[in-house]
This record gives sequence, C-alpha cells and structure tokens, in this order.
Amino acid sequence: MARISQEELLGRLEKGKPIAAILLLGEETYLRDKCREQLIERFVPEAARTWAVSRYSADRGEMQAALEQAQTMAMLSPQQMVFLEDAEAIEKLGEKNRDEAVTQLGAYLEDPAPFTVLVVEATALDQRMKLGKMLAEKTLVVECGLGENAGERQAAAVALARAIGKEQGVEFEKGAAEDLAEFVAADLMRLKTEIDKLATFAAKKRIIARADVSALVISEKKTTVWELADLLAASEVKGIANGYQGARALGMRPEQAELALQNARKISRPRLLAGLHALRNADDRLKGGGAEPRTVMEFLVMQLTTGEAKAARG
Repeated sequence: MARISQEELLGRLEKGKPIAAILLLGEETYLRDKCREQLIERFVPEAARTWAVSRYSADRGEMQAALEQAQTMAMLSPQQMVFLEDAEAIEKLGEKNRDEAVTQLGAYLEDPAPFTVLVVEATALDQRMKLGKMLAEKTLVVECGLGENAGERQAAAVALARAIGKEQGVEFEKGAAEDLAEFVAADLMRLKTEIDKLATFAAKKRIIARADVSALVISEKKTTVWELADLLAASEVKGIANGYQGARALGMRPEQAELALQNARKISRPRLLAGLHALRNADDRLKGGGAEPRTVMEFLVMQLTTGEAKAARG
C-alpha cells in the first residue's frame, strides 16, 4: 500500500474510507500519539473506549494476544482498535520464532476482522526482511518521522510549531517559531511541551516573541569542539561577545556562557587553540575504542596543565 503522512491520514479518515490495518512507522513519539488520537476519535465512540481500545507490545511477546483480540468482537462498540507496539522486536527474534510470528501476522492481514482496525507501530523496520516487506504491502503505512535531512526536519518542526500554536490560540512573532524549532533540535514532544509553556507565559497578548523563546527555552543546539575551534581560528569570537550570543552558540545558559567567556579572556589564544585540539584528539581516541579511557583522560589533563605550569615558571 501507499505511504502517507500524518496529515494525509487525517484527510483519509475525514473521507470515511475503511482501513483494516495501519503501520505507524517512525521515531517521532508525538506524531504517533497524534495518529492514535485521530484513529480512536474516528473509529471508537467515547463511551466505549474502555472496552474497544486495547494495546499490546511485541517486545513483551504479546503479538499473538493482540491478534486474538483483533478477531474477538468488542463489547458495546461496532468497531475496536487494537494497537501492537514495538513491532521491530519481532525482527530480533530467533529465525524460527520470527518466521512463525510473521506467518501469524500475515495470515491475519490476509483476512482481517471487519470490526477491527489493527494498528502496528514500529520506530524502524528493515525493508529487506519479511516483516518489513509484508507490512509495506498489506497495511497503510503512515510516516511518523521527520526524515534525516536537517533542513527538512527544521522546516517540518517550524510548520508544526505554528500549527500547535494556532490550536492554542497563539501566534509566533517573526523568527520565533524558527528559534524554537532550533532550540529543541526538532524534538516534537519537547516542541509541544515548550509551546504549552510559552502559550501560558504569553497570556493575554497571545503572541510568542523571540525574546520569550530565548528567555524560557533551554537550547539543545550544541557547538562541537571542531566548530568552536574553527570559530576561534577564524577570529569569529566577536560574534559571541556577550552572554546571550554565547548561550545561543554554545547551547548554554547565558550566565554560564558569560562566565566561560570571562575565563577564556584570561587565556591566550594559542593556549585556547592548543587546549581545543587536545580535547578533540582525546574525543577521537575515546570514540575509537582502542585506548584505555583513564589513560586518555590522564594524558589530556597533563596536556592542559603543562602550559600553565610552564607559564608559572616563566
């Protein structure tokens, strides 16, 4: 079947098209939660949701129980929703158990119960394996991720921020939604939480300003050792000459950034660069896994302090 987005799923539900089985595929918890809400709202009356909505986990070995429930009519509801979470766990089973699970799930999908909407959830599936291929062919696949492209992730997060804000009756000042998406590193669950907070702060003015975002949201954007070394080498430290700008660049609280910059001014540029290169080399050795971590850290401390000792003796 075709792959659609969360927004396209809503459009399909509004048209009343029947859906026997759905795969929610992607790592974004917020998008999966929204899809669940939309599906339950569409298919199960509110009064019957205690009996007609059930959730199982393949990671807990509950796939067979989920399929049995899917073939059992729900009480007091013409339709039911059966959610099978963590489907990627099936791929990790031994070959025999994995093949049996795929066969059972495939048999159900060949003849699904007319009174059940089965929703399979997975953060990722290997499309080279039987499970991924089968679900791609026999279910409606809903993309619950923002993709790998950083620009596309940022743009999608900005659009979603504006949509969530509109739902809450607030608007973003120009540039504020972009700042927020960058600060939360396109993490949609955190994006929603921060908008809730910002909307409360905005109160009667109903406008979320860039200053509000900077004041209330802790940035997850980090500058790497390599990027910081490049900034210093290019004499671009002027661009982060105050606490606010330093916090933006380093992903720190303004007061922490100001303290770091004040201390940095006491150290000569050659020593700063040498220290950054030492940190980078230590990071490479630790990530390479071939060196004893304690030895690497002891050598790093020696490199960072040798210059001070020489300066003191001089």
